Amino acid sequence: MHAGKKYSLKEFILWTRRDIYRLTILALIPTILYHFCNFTFLSISWVPVALLGTAVSFIIGFKNNASYSRLWEARQIYGGIINVSRAFAVMVRDFLATKDRKTDVKEIFYRHFAWLTALRFQLREPRAWENMDDWRNIEYSRNYHIAEKIDKLEVVLAKYLSPDELSYVLTKKNRATQIMALQSQHINTLFKSGNITDLQLQNLQNSISNFYDNQGKAERIKNFPYPRHFSSIATIMLNLFVFLVPYGLLNDFNKLGNGTLIEGYSIWLNIPFAILLTWVFNSLDVVGESSSNPFEGNANDVPITNISRTIEIDMRDMLDETDLPPALTPENYILM
Repeated sequence: MHAGKKYSLKEFILWTRRDIYRLTILALIPTILYHFCNFTFLSISWVPVALLGTAVSFIIGFKNNASYSRLWEARQIYGGIINVSRAFAVMVRDFLATKDRKTDVKEIFYRHFAWLTALRFQLREPRAWENMDDWRNIEYSRNYHIAEKIDKLEVVLAKYLSPDELSYVLTKKNRATQIMALQSQHINTLFKSGNITDLQLQNLQNSISNFYDNQGKAERIKNFPYPRHFSSIATIMLNLFVFLVPYGLLNDFNKLGNGTLIEGYSIWLNIPFAILLTWVFNSLDVVGESSSNPFEGNANDVPITNISRTIEIDMRDMLDETDLPPALTPENYILM
């Protein structure tokens, strides 16, 4: 996510500069043909273009609202993971304190870090509908690094799991699910050996159920895109509107200079105003698209790497460890 005050206008222009080049060409062609070749038939009424623009604004607004809802729901999911993780950690530590099971507490804590790690690696895996291969995002991603794209999962998990558990987990497809299953197995073993009571078992298993619930919600957002039919019709209508705008403005700007010193030259105002109008609509659309997949590694994503690190710091602090990992800081205002 962007951790600064705002994106600057310069960043937006650089981010969309190839769109601006395209929009400039689309505005230049009809203007040049209209002025130099006297192709006056290229001019169309602004009324149908304006009506199309109204429809485009509605569907882009709908898309942006839906994209924001997906982003905010993703943040709420990880907010739930933070809360349940802290409660789970306190219960594990305190329930086992009277039995002097410090080794079990640490093992459960570190297995939880492994679950957070496996989950964030799974959520960063690419999907066909995501936008990280878009030229805008490829360029902008050079301003920050995505840990899940650089680090090796097996290397990171080795810090938290025993060799046997690591070998077992790496054979599984959904590793986060299997790590939490190991967690449940460990807790049930503690119950059978008399180290925790029925009520304590129930509370800990409720936490595990909550972890699975939040994992499932995150996977739903990850694996179900913003509906393709809504996305496709928005793109089609936007491109049609962008194409027609310069033609709809031709006659109005040509008349603008009648009887003035700029008569014959006012037609050239069609170019900057057509670019400005179409750039606004185009930028609104790409902003919504950049928020629709909140786990892909985009600069506007939910910072799941940072949240996982925060949980790890809090839980290791509960163990009174002193060699805590450093908190993650933004790179060029981007926090992953």
